[in-house]
Amino acid sequence: MGIDFERRCWAEINLDNLRHNFGLIQKVAGSARVMAVVKANAYGHGDLVAARALADAGARSFAVSGLSEAVRLRRSGLKGPILVLGYTSPQHTARLRVHNLTQCIFSAEYARQLSDAAVAAGVRVRVHLKVDTGMGRLGFNAKDDPAGTVAALAEAYGLPGLKPVGLFTHFPVADSVAADDVAYTEAQFALFLQVRAALAERGCTFRYAHTCNSAATVAYPRMHMDMVRPGILLFGCNPSPEVQLPGLKPAFSLKTVVTMVKDIKQGDCISYGRTFTAPRDMRVATLAVGYADGYPRLMSGTGVVGIEGRPAPILGRVCMDQLVVDVTGNEAAALGSIATVIGGGSADSIDAVAAKCGTINYEILCNIGRRVQRVYTEEGRETLLADYLEE
Repeated sequence: MGIDFERRCWAEINLDNLRHNFGLIQKVAGSARVMAVVKANAYGHGDLVAARALADAGARSFAVSGLSEAVRLRRSGLKGPILVLGYTSPQHTARLRVHNLTQCIFSAEYARQLSDAAVAAGVRVRVHLKVDTGMGRLGFNAKDDPAGTVAALAEAYGLPGLKPVGLFTHFPVADSVAADDVAYTEAQFALFLQVRAALAERGCTFRYAHTCNSAATVAYPRMHMDMVRPGILLFGCNPSPEVQLPGLKPAFSLKTVVTMVKDIKQGDCISYGRTFTAPRDMRVATLAVGYADGYPRLMSGTGVVGIEGRPAPILGRVCMDQLVVDVTGNEAAALGSIATVIGGGSADSIDAVAAKCGTINYEILCNIGRRVQRVYTEEGRETLLADYLEE
């Protein structure tokens, strides 16, 4: 098979597809730099290997959610700017500088705290100032008070210990083509341009201005500015059914093995709660995967996996570590057979799993468990294994 490892439950990550997706996004982005968003363990794909593959494909900037994610990447040898999109406690300001990281600044209060900490530590930290143009989450609130926000941003720009290099915002509905959502995104962009122009009049300029997440990168090319911030697109998934980038190749599949095959009689029950009772004599298989691995319990009785090229519907409830499927008529299904749990073909795709669970593909990928080994393939061969339980 390739790499020797315990084949209980593992995620197979296609690095060729990952690099292909980056190249496709770069073509769409044109002259804008592509900042690869690899937060949340690279959306479940494994941050260290995924980031290195993206760097090999041409990525020169990266973004993560928190300090620990950024430090982990830097210690692995990753070069280039790494932007921390979320909060870093001011007490760790010196670590930002030691690891040459860039911090998001999202309020006047936080800017002053980080400035004071930087001065006390004798360092100067690179920062991107975030403008809230309608997301309502983090950011200087330009929507309710544009003039006051410009003044606060200008004050933050001039604080000692900080080196502002970027200005950005975030779009909450760029993945929708509904008329009111399109209008909302357009209004956000107009407000961002207004804020940037007002800051420029005060002498506050930035190397990078960026607004586009994955959806906006596809749907709003005129908003690319200096840089775009794709996340889900990198991994071959579209941000929504309405906003899609043709040519993407999914990089992820979840696999496991058949641990038992048996015949059951009409009237026999399967799994917790006895939610499934066999309507006839059946052949069933037990698989070594469950919700502790990130396969949603909501797939109970609705999910479909692939075994030996044939679909196998899930019977009864998904357990923490196991589930049972129907392999009636599939004589090839046997102890040790590999089952594709997520990944298309005979199995549900990531988008199909998300739809059945009433959620989004992002959540399905991000919830893949720590004990799930990541096996990386290139040119059809297994080339690398990441096992977090052995780190």
